[in-house]
Amino acid sequence: MKTALILLVAVIVITIGAVQYLAAKREREAAAAYPPQGQLLDVDGVTVHAEQVGTGPDVVLLHGASGNTRDWTFAFADRLKDRYRVTMLDRPGLGWTEHVAPHHARAWSSAHANPTEQAQLLKAATDRLGVDTPIVVGHSFGGIVALAWALEFDDLAGIVSVAGVANPWPGSLDWTYNLNGSAAGGGLAVPLFSAFVPEPYVKNIVANIFAPQTAPEGYLDHVGPALTLRRASMRANARQVNWLRPHVVEMSARYGQINVPVEIVHGDADSIVPLEVHSAKLPKQIGGANLRILPGVGHMPQHSHADEVIAAIDRAAQRAGLR
Repeated sequence: MKTALILLVAVIVITIGAVQYLAAKREREAAAAYPPQGQLLDVDGVTVHAEQVGTGPDVVLLHGASGNTRDWTFAFADRLKDRYRVTMLDRPGLGWTEHVAPHHARAWSSAHANPTEQAQLLKAATDRLGVDTPIVVGHSFGGIVALAWALEFDDLAGIVSVAGVANPWPGSLDWTYNLNGSAAGGGLAVPLFSAFVPEPYVKNIVANIFAPQTAPEGYLDHVGPALTLRRASMRANARQVNWLRPHVVEMSARYGQINVPVEIVHGDADSIVPLEVHSAKLPKQIGGANLRILPGVGHMPQHSHADEVIAAIDRAAQRAGLR
């Protein structure tokens, strides 16, 4: 009996070690294949990855869940850089930006950076870069961070929410967020996902995010899903999404305080961040907010309907007196 118990413990220890080894190997490969493309800024001891292109009025681009700046550099930023100075930032724990606080990086934890804490860190990073009164554009999860930015700070010109999270949702999230966002899941499940998630699964996830449109040719190779599958990034993303709703409840009660131009672009076929739950309510919550509904469009209009998103940025800039 004692021998069997020792063998069982040995097998468990060896298995855990093998899983961690494979996850670490994948992470080294991801880092080599997708290094930082921009600057690594020291913001009060926290490394923030930022990229800047172009000249003109300032526009800040914030990516969504599981994303990084590469979502914007695939094509969208190049469409803006002739008329705006575009600053793209990796949100905390994702891409090449560190966690807001050291305890957020612990494996056996559910600690995370809420939208306000993210906005505070990213605003401090843009200050370091000399960004002046920007239009803050947020896609998906980046949309709630953009709204937090407007609630927290006065020196911005406007907001553009692109398929953005904005209001509390009914029901629960996908089980993977519930699992990976928990303390136990962060310690046990995340390394397994990180080590063994196959490429077809990743491609299917991306296809679902873009549906009913399709991802543009070369998108998956450029954006670097391997960065998202690193253990620290998976934990950060799962925790931020899984524990987001209470922050949205609190923030949405204060949207009436936002007094900058707000432009919203959202597809009515978005199944990831549904229009009726999130953006459809914003014009009644924020004075002067304009909503542009895109018929038949899913969750990634910055790729499938970039002209509409750029037009929203132009409208915000014009309303703010920047153009």
